[in-house]
Amino acid sequence: MNRRELIGAAGLVALSIPASRLAAQEPGVRAFPDGFLWGASTSGHQVEGNDTASDTWFLANIRPTAFAEPAGDAANSFALWETDLDLCVAMGLNAYRFSVEWSRIEPEQGLVSQAALDHYARIVEGCHARGLAPIVTFNHFTSPRWFAAAGGWLNPEAGHWFAEQCRRVMRAMGDGIHQAITFNEPNLPKLLGSLDLPPALKQAQRANLDRAGELTDSAKFVSANVTRPEDVEPLEIAMEAGHALARDAIKAERSELPVGLSIAIFDDQAGPGGEGKLEEMRNHLYRRWLDVAKADDFLGVQNYERAIWGPDGRLPAPEDVGHENGGTDVYAPSLAGAVRYAHAETGKPILVTEHGINDATDLVRQRFIPDALGHLHSAIADGVPVTGYCHWSLLDNFEWIFGYGPRFGLVSVDRTSFRRMPKLSSVVYERIARANAL
Repeated sequence: MNRRELIGAAGLVALSIPASRLAAQEPGVRAFPDGFLWGASTSGHQVEGNDTASDTWFLANIRPTAFAEPAGDAANSFALWETDLDLCVAMGLNAYRFSVEWSRIEPEQGLVSQAALDHYARIVEGCHARGLAPIVTFNHFTSPRWFAAAGGWLNPEAGHWFAEQCRRVMRAMGDGIHQAITFNEPNLPKLLGSLDLPPALKQAQRANLDRAGELTDSAKFVSANVTRPEDVEPLEIAMEAGHALARDAIKAERSELPVGLSIAIFDDQAGPGGEGKLEEMRNHLYRRWLDVAKADDFLGVQNYERAIWGPDGRLPAPEDVGHENGGTDVYAPSLAGAVRYAHAETGKPILVTEHGINDATDLVRQRFIPDALGHLHSAIADGVPVTGYCHWSLLDNFEWIFGYGPRFGLVSVDRTSFRRMPKLSSVVYERIARANAL
């Protein structure tokens, strides 16, 4: 039996324990706080399909492109959103994180679609009807094509345009939103820049953006998740301003609504002689957004891996750990490490807005979820105020430039029929969520 099979067998043993026994075990049960949010995350472009007015749709469908394939119909969640909410209910969850697509609401500048606003309002209402807390992301990387062609976040008016988008969303459905997230991972370009990405990929992204500019008669086509290296720092500065304007616009409509943003955080560790580099990289990757979060109501943390820093840069992952399909080391304490750091630096409550693993077999995921949540529970027991956990993702979906290769979902999706098929890992997660305990 190889290591993957062994891990899978361990997960299946866990599945054989009835949920009633899991909830009643004493003193071994590790209970989470009352009211803890158990959710699953999605983003509009990645699951809805045919987001044809967005910058990302455009970039994926022109040539040359940095994308392995276009999104196409994705998981057809624009039509099947009720099915997706029902999957959350069947999984014993009490929260659902999703994003509104600005490009559907304002496909051309000044042209606002009431039908699109009504669609997202129905999702909020559908969440409440099913006992799910709607956690709404106002910008999950994608923006309208017209916005990108106007220079995107580098246009001096960008923050004001985004604030107006936030106002119209709040007026359409703000009364029903549980928590609002302005931006998803605005620090991701810096995070990716810290990785040893192939030069060909960087060249492909630049060529993709240059061609988009030519086709739209744009002086500079700017996207938030396909970026030129020289734009990364100016983008962060502009999005910091955009976040403040968006937060003010949201609060103006509903002052008591908790507003924050989500950032990607490694579980950063120092290897031999790497203490100085660790501090340098933390300041580079997160400092701006940790400082921004101090004025917010909470901070969303998204963690997928650890980073071990030596004096000259990032060190390879230890050979004695497993690796997921994308090559990342499988290290269950990683989430808790990121959460502890984020709270220590901001003093804010933490909502885990994404955490998961690219595992086509689903065998590793079955063990990874309870292992990671065990370490998260320890952080909570030590006093870190974690209010909820949203797994990435509910569905196997469109993973940006990588297309449909990665498999992060608790539920698989047939790309032709769109049939949803819950995986065994969803049962593992369900038993934890229903018991509110490990």
